[in-house]
Amino acid sequence: MSASKKPAHLFLIFLIPCVVFFFFGCRKSDPLASINPLDEILNSEDTAIATVMDSPEKYEIQIRYSRIRRSADSLNFTHFDYQVDAAQYFYPASTVKFPIAVAALEKLNEIDSLDRNTRFYIEGDSVENTFAEDIVKIFAVSDNHANNRLFEFLGQDNINQRIQEKKAGPLRISHRLGFHRDDRATQPLVLYLNDTVTTLSETIHNQPALPLDIDGILKGKGYYEKDSLVMEPFDFALKNYLPVSTLHGLMQRVIFPEYFPPDQRFNLSADQRDFLLSTMKILPREAGYDPEQYPDGYCKFFLYGDTKQPIADHIEIYNKVGFAYGTLTDCAYIRDTQTGVEFILTATILVNKDGIFNDDVYEYDTVGLPFLAALGRELYQYELAGVK
Repeated sequence: MSASKKPAHLFLIFLIPCVVFFFFGCRKSDPLASINPLDEILNSEDTAIATVMDSPEKYEIQIRYSRIRRSADSLNFTHFDYQVDAAQYFYPASTVKFPIAVAALEKLNEIDSLDRNTRFYIEGDSVENTFAEDIVKIFAVSDNHANNRLFEFLGQDNINQRIQEKKAGPLRISHRLGFHRDDRATQPLVLYLNDTVTTLSETIHNQPALPLDIDGILKGKGYYEKDSLVMEPFDFALKNYLPVSTLHGLMQRVIFPEYFPPDQRFNLSADQRDFLLSTMKILPREAGYDPEQYPDGYCKFFLYGDTKQPIADHIEIYNKVGFAYGTLTDCAYIRDTQTGVEFILTATILVNKDGIFNDDVYEYDTVGLPFLAALGRELYQYELAGVK
C-alpha cells in the first residue's frame, strides 16, 4: 500500500480536531501570536540544537509549544508549531501509555467494585499489583509490563473509543509494548474484591488493526528480523499511532480540564485526578527506584534528559516520554513554582543515522536527548524572560 496516499476521509479526521483545538485552545487574541518563538529557538547557537537544525529533514522533527498566560481567573493558550503534521507518521513508543493510564482510571471510575488500589494479576501469572502501582511504574520509569496489564484491563478497542470521544485528535492504539504484541484477545484478570475473594474478568475480543495509509509509514533502508538483516524499508503500518497534536491535546485536557466542554474531559473524580497529576510528575527516586540507575531525567527529556543532576524542587514536569526504533518523544506541562513560568511542549525526533531498524544503533545519547533537553531549556529561558 502506498505510503503517500491520503484518503479523503483521513483529511476530515485530521481537520475536525484542529478546528476544535483552535476554538478551545486559543480563547483570546495574543498580539505576539504572529511571532513564532520556535523560529528563534531553533536558530540557537547551542550545539545540541544547531547539530540537528543543520539537516532537520533527516531527523523528522515535529514540535508544538503552547504559551500559557493567566489573567485573574482566565487562562489563554497560544500555540506555535514546527512541522506538526498528523498525516506524517512517527512511532509514538511509550507515549501511548499516557492515554492508556488515563483510560484505565476512567474505567475504574465506572465500576463500583473496583478502584485504583484493587489488587489483581493476569490469569496464569503470579505477579500481583494494584492499578495504582502500575500507573506509578508507567510514569516513573515507563514500565512495559505495567502498561500491558492495564492494556489487558481495557482492550485496544475500548482505549481507542475512550480517547477518540475526547476529540483531542486522531490516534490508533493497536498493540501492547514488547510482549504478546499481536494478540487480539485480552488475557483475563484475577481481581481481588477483598483480601480473600477474587473474580475473573472476561476476555475482551478486539477488532484487527487496519494498515495506516499516511506519509512516513515506510522508514529507513533496512531492519533486523531476529538475526537476519532485511534490506528494505521498515513498515510501521500496523503499529501504534499517536501524533503530536493528539498528545498535546490530551495533555491540555488532563492539566486544564475546565477549559474544555464536559464531553471532552476525562471522567475522573477529584481524587483520581490528583493521583494522576502526582504520578505524572513523579521522579524515579520518589517511586523507590535507584537514582544511580534511574536519574531524575530518565523520563524527563525536556531540560534534564542529558544530565544526571537532580531536578530542583520548584521545577514540576508533568509528562510522558517514549523511546524506541530511534524515535524520542516527550509531551510535558512544565511549571516553575518560584517564577510562575509554565508552558506545554510536545516534540519528537528520529535519530537513526544508519537507516537500519532493530539494530539498537541509535543516537539517543549523542543527538536526541541533548536536542530535547536543550529545546526545553531554551523555551524555559524564553518564558522566563517574558515573565520577568
